[in-house]
Amino acid sequence: MQKHQSILEGKKVVIIGGSAGIGLAAAIAAANSGALVIIASSDAERMEKALSQLPENASGICTDAGDEEQIKRLFEQTGFFDHLIYTAGETFYSGILSEIDIKSSKKFFDIRYWGAMAAVKYAAPYINPGGSITLTSGIAGQSPGKGWAIGASMTAAMEGFTRAMAIELAPIRVNAVSPGIVNTELWSLVPPEAREHLFSQAASQLPLGKIAGPQDLALTYLHLMEQNYMTGQTITVDGGGVLTNIYGRLQG
Repeated sequence: MQKHQSILEGKKVVIIGGSAGIGLAAAIAAANSGALVIIASSDAERMEKALSQLPENASGICTDAGDEEQIKRLFEQTGFFDHLIYTAGETFYSGILSEIDIKSSKKFFDIRYWGAMAAVKYAAPYINPGGSITLTSGIAGQSPGKGWAIGASMTAAMEGFTRAMAIELAPIRVNAVSPGIVNTELWSLVPPEAREHLFSQAASQLPLGKIAGPQDLALTYLHLMEQNYMTGQTITVDGGGVLTNIYGRLQG
């Protein structure tokens, strides 16, 4: 039987945030589908570690997603390509509004929102016909719990930006993935025992009964690159977290 050839075979994919977590899982999935993958990360050591897990059709470029000039130079280096995935982000502080320091909280948007906007701005002129952009939001914008003002604001803003860019950059396809709770490095600031308890509690309340791993999300990024008739959409991959208001229930 003839082996099925992936739509991504020979396509060039740039993944900002591709050295860890969901981004790395998406990079592995794309590379295994025959794509030429370029991962971008500000952490050279972490990027080298990521490249050791990727096949030879992958490479890396050190880039700070919070620096507009570095983002611009990234795409000058990559040249023309087919698909952009943006998963870069840092652990952010959650707290009730009365305790939030607005000035210091602005930095949480630098990579997750403004970095994504800069990436789209400078990537768009280099995207080949039939190409796409896939951004990352999160279910806090749809179903926040108490103390999620920052997370809900960032993710909702990203989904609005996704829809706006689908119109402005057409026929480039622009979509987003909205993850629920995923076991990645973004939870690293939570002490191990507390993190294990949190994941166990969340899993018991999700319809699917488990917390997602990065590879569970990677399949959706792969789908959005291959699906050539979808744009302006946000796909929620959360194990039923929105249905059960998982963040609100964990607060309770």
